[in-house]
Amino acid sequence: MTLPVGSGPLAGVKVLDLSWIVAGPTVGRAMADFGATVIRVESPTRVDTARVVGPFHGDEPGIEHSGLYGNVNAGKWGLTLNLRVPEAQEIFRQLARWADIVSESFTAEVLARWQLDYEHLRQLKPELIMLSSTLLGQTGPYNQVSGFGSQGAGMAGVQYLAGWADRPPAGPFGPYTDYPAPRFALTALLAALDHRNRTGEGVYIDQAQAEGTLQLLAPALIDYKNGGPPLERRGNDDPQMCPHGVFPCLASEGRSESWVAIAVADDVQWRELAQLIGADASYSSDQRMQRKSEVEASVAAWTSTRASAEVEQALQSKGISAHVVSTTEDAANDPQLAHRSHFRRLPHSLHGETVIEGPRYILSDAPVEPTRPAPQYGEHNELILKELLGLSDEQIQDLAASGALS
Repeated sequence: MTLPVGSGPLAGVKVLDLSWIVAGPTVGRAMADFGATVIRVESPTRVDTARVVGPFHGDEPGIEHSGLYGNVNAGKWGLTLNLRVPEAQEIFRQLARWADIVSESFTAEVLARWQLDYEHLRQLKPELIMLSSTLLGQTGPYNQVSGFGSQGAGMAGVQYLAGWADRPPAGPFGPYTDYPAPRFALTALLAALDHRNRTGEGVYIDQAQAEGTLQLLAPALIDYKNGGPPLERRGNDDPQMCPHGVFPCLASEGRSESWVAIAVADDVQWRELAQLIGADASYSSDQRMQRKSEVEASVAAWTSTRASAEVEQALQSKGISAHVVSTTEDAANDPQLAHRSHFRRLPHSLHGETVIEGPRYILSDAPVEPTRPAPQYGEHNELILKELLGLSDEQIQDLAASGALS
């Protein structure tokens, strides 16, 4: 007995997703997109933070209304288990025998107390692959530090580096490590599957989200290690490109302001831009950096008399990087997002319809289309317990009475 098998390159791969919020669930979502069967296990006593974060359907907060939760969990099957209850722990062990991959994001040592960590689960299934994705990993002096991606960004140094040089750190938007971390984790899991398929051996992956994000600063860290200057906040400035920043444009209909981002990478691009704005085309890169305020003021004087879309088109036609600074309202009409079918609509039993983001990766020989919205709380309890594990109605009632399910 089993759950319906998906289609795509990961069809037949079975994932037990114990992670929560964004970083871990994003990995499971990507695998579900490409055909993996993913069971999302939630606590019935501790609501996933993503369920109470907007945007919400109809602007009505509620654990079944979160667009964030719906986006990172689309395509999964939903099961509630209170893992503090021994009966629920036994159900989890049965599911671990079924799974190829277990993904979790508990603070280090929590699963070990329940004997549900990799060392115990591998005794049940030696070929099991397990991903633990936490802020700072399973070992070391800070392995008990828990938190969200915003704290991880601070630990990685990213928070300090985002902002203006003469102001306090502003940090990047949101829980930043929640976004690089899944890309590292997904790559590691695919490599682990390949290793298991070739050798029959299981793999344990201990991912520290902050350390993964730190890798994005590798060039600056290497430069500093070799005698270069430390990386500091510089707003929109770039150490090698000028002009480089965000420039004001004429306000468009329905907006109080409009902006365009411009980056000039070399002298050839500068000559093209200088001809458009009436500036000195002979300035070299070094001269532009020395006259940065003057150069960027001349660019701003030109952009401020034109619509942002006009500036974008004029510069892109000359091979210069330029893009209108978009708002959330612009996203629905963005031609690039439309070309990639980024927004997908799915039927939803509560909301009639829901909108999710499409797969991040497009494979030429394996087109995919998400087939199901994210599960409602415990939506597939009976299906999983009866069809997958073969439990009887009486056994399920006993589980419910024990507190394992609610």
